[in-house]
Amino acid sequence: MQYMIMILIVLGLAIADFATGYIKAYCTNTVNSQKMRHGGMNKLGELIVMLTACGLDIGIHALGQYYQAAELAEIAGVVTAFAVFAYIVLMELVSILENYAAVNPDAQWAARMIKRLKSANEDEEENI
Repeated sequence: MQYMIMILIVLGLAIADFATGYIKAYCTNTVNSQKMRHGGMNKLGELIVMLTACGLDIGIHALGQYYQAAELAEIAGVVTAFAVFAYIVLMELVSILENYAAVNPDAQWAARMIKRLKSANEDEEENI
């Protein structure tokens, strides 16, 4: 069940990012079908990566039972899946807020939050 929740969150954030990107492009008169296709493929790629991480977690857990290392395998799988999940969530939140800030320049809170999330995202990248 935890995998379904993670995948649904990633899917929801990807849809929200795509929608806010379209709104931003519409408001700035920069709608471009090539960029939309590229963005859509990026979102599909994120979903595939998340599915792969969840599958890896399941596989590592199952493999650990054969080698009497179930606890270690469970920890390794969860860390892998959660690290990928956290990275994608931060990346999508930054993108959604960037799109919103571009449409609404009065949203100074969004600019501050983008700065914080980008900083957290950079810290996360350094730890991977």
